[in-house]
Amino acid sequence: MTAIIEVMGLFVAVLASGFMAWAIGAGSSGSTPFAPAVGARAISVLRAGLLVGIFGLLGAVLQGGRITSTIGRDLIGGAPLGVEGATIALTIAAVLVAVGVFAGYPIATAFTVTGAVVGVGLGLGGTPQLPVYLLIAAVWLATPFVGAGAAFLIARLLRRSGRTEQRTVAGLGGVVMMIIAHARFGATGDLSVIGYLQGLNPVRTDPLLELLVLTLVIGMVGVVFVNQTVRRDPEQGERLFLLLLGILVAFSAGGSQVGLAIGPLVPVMTDGGISFSILLVGGGLGLLIGSWTGAPRLIKALARDYSSLGPRRSIAAMIPAFAIAQLAVGIGVPVSFNEIIVSAIIGSGLAVDRTAVSRRKILRTGLAWVASLLLAIIVGYGLAVVFSSL
Repeated sequence: MTAIIEVMGLFVAVLASGFMAWAIGAGSSGSTPFAPAVGARAISVLRAGLLVGIFGLLGAVLQGGRITSTIGRDLIGGAPLGVEGATIALTIAAVLVAVGVFAGYPIATAFTVTGAVVGVGLGLGGTPQLPVYLLIAAVWLATPFVGAGAAFLIARLLRRSGRTEQRTVAGLGGVVMMIIAHARFGATGDLSVIGYLQGLNPVRTDPLLELLVLTLVIGMVGVVFVNQTVRRDPEQGERLFLLLLGILVAFSAGGSQVGLAIGPLVPVMTDGGISFSILLVGGGLGLLIGSWTGAPRLIKALARDYSSLGPRRSIAAMIPAFAIAQLAVGIGVPVSFNEIIVSAIIGSGLAVDRTAVSRRKILRTGLAWVASLLLAIIVGYGLAVVFSSL
């Protein structure tokens, strides 16, 4: 009888995990990356939906390991959640996300999943991991200010015209290439591109100098490529740059969000003989299905908002989003893509018209995020205590 209950609980947990993956793929991580490019008429809605699913899957497989491990193993000390804990945590998170989707409240998936895992883990007798919580809280608190501030500065720089604007766009292309060079990929043994290239160098040199030179060289490649593209046709060049940013953000979204769907299942599945890589592929496929079935409609809706932003403000919003997502992936911190994107859009909007940003809407969104985190912790803890007492 106990075995049957465990199997049923695992089935419910897998269903909840699948729903989470679908909701993430259909939601902000699936619809946001290419909405600016669609709004700027650089790509059609259907092609955007196709690409966001493919690159989200690639990001999940190549970069999803760190955050998945954080959610599955690092939030609670002592014994892992087990089938029961994973089932409770994923069910709570899935219900909160579903309520947010159908009621129109901006629920942050990272907040709900993290809160649910922490609450359930503590309720089942696990020990809190304060250093991990402090790191996550620091990233969450810094994200709105860093994202909005960076987007504001970039939007200001792009408000120029002629060759000055072209040089600015080319310089931003170099910055994006340097971020790519330092991104970590599981296919290279969790090394960055630069780290992999350094390992191929048979001549021993100063590692810091080598790092600096490689970073500058790769950055210059981005500057030259974007500069040549923008010089031929400034408007079309900006649209192409925006399209490339969409690909990078979709890839980063897959790497940063897949752990929210499959993280609680990791201890249970890996102890049962299922490899970590298979779990990443499964979570990535869930994101892909969500992107292909649900994202196109949201992309079309969001594109109207982004078309009012224009290519420049969209570029200003997408670069910080890409940078923050890659930083979070690198240090293994689960982040809300809604928080990243919303803060970046606010920053780019403030650079043009401060009256266009609704303080009331910002406050409402922030309160919804905090409430979802606290509710997930409280409900998770309460249900876990009740379950453990039975």
